[in-house]
Amino acid sequence: MARDYYEVLGVSRGAGQDEIQQAFRTQARKYHPDVNKDPNAEERFKELNDAYSVLSDPKTRARYDRFGEDYRKIPEDWEERVGAGVGGGGGGFRGWTTSGDGDRVRFVRGFGDDVAGGGVDFEDLFGAFFGGGMGGRGGGRMDIPGADQEAELPLTVEDAYHGGRRTVTLAGPTGQRSFEVDVPPGVVDGQRIRLAGQGGRGTGDAPAGDLYLRVRILPHPRFRLEGRNVHIHLPVSPWEAALGATVPVPTPGGTAKVTVPPGTSTGRKLRLRGEGMPNPRGPDGDLYAEIRIMVPPHPGARERELFEELGRTSSFDPRSER
Repeated sequence: MARDYYEVLGVSRGAGQDEIQQAFRTQARKYHPDVNKDPNAEERFKELNDAYSVLSDPKTRARYDRFGEDYRKIPEDWEERVGAGVGGGGGGFRGWTTSGDGDRVRFVRGFGDDVAGGGVDFEDLFGAFFGGGMGGRGGGRMDIPGADQEAELPLTVEDAYHGGRRTVTLAGPTGQRSFEVDVPPGVVDGQRIRLAGQGGRGTGDAPAGDLYLRVRILPHPRFRLEGRNVHIHLPVSPWEAALGATVPVPTPGGTAKVTVPPGTSTGRKLRLRGEGMPNPRGPDGDLYAEIRIMVPPHPGARERELFEELGRTSSFDPRSER
């Protein structure tokens, strides 16, 4: 389900045009990709634009208020068409709302004083007006585009990093459907992939809607994502931390090398520039390796001797360090 446009802008449903415009300007300045470098800012900015384009137009907003997500199914001149079909025959329509009914739009409560309640089927209703239904004979054919739909696309961190062609199978009321999807490298959590014409069916000769696959990055035992940046714990030995070393570090794209400076302690973060998630529109993300000093769980005799000698020789007191 798409987010409510009023929620996206952070305004109430009764907000005036000035309030809607101000809310959009405030958030657009905050999330504009030229200002906000968060990888999710671009998607958020697009969402704001979508919401504002609908709510800033009184006619489009009126259709959205009445029909919700299904407003795209309703032509802009639906009131004129209905009025012409009624022919001024008393009452007109009042306060239409929608409820889900499969691929059809069902209008509830609404024809003058003749319908006090219950559902009015869209096709039956327009069939009565225009003679023969939306796709039938007579001069009142109404072809309504199909609704856009959305589904979830789970990906591992590695799949999101590399991208590639995938087969996606979705279950629906009419059975399963499979799609071939080109996943671009470096997709991030929440990003949408559009499959044109794979959404809800249109009526008559109207086109089908689009299907949007929203990416969900699955939890990973090793990598943690923050936008396009990747965080990982990097285990090192006490001598590597004390003396310095070059050690391998896993990344979503393979294995890289990182230099551990001498005197490194647990918790220090080493940055590997560009080793995070790829970004087709800008710099790649970075990888942050957080040091974890590990000691031998079962030291051998010689190891114990060396540690004991170090303990007697060293004047280092970690509890006195600030």
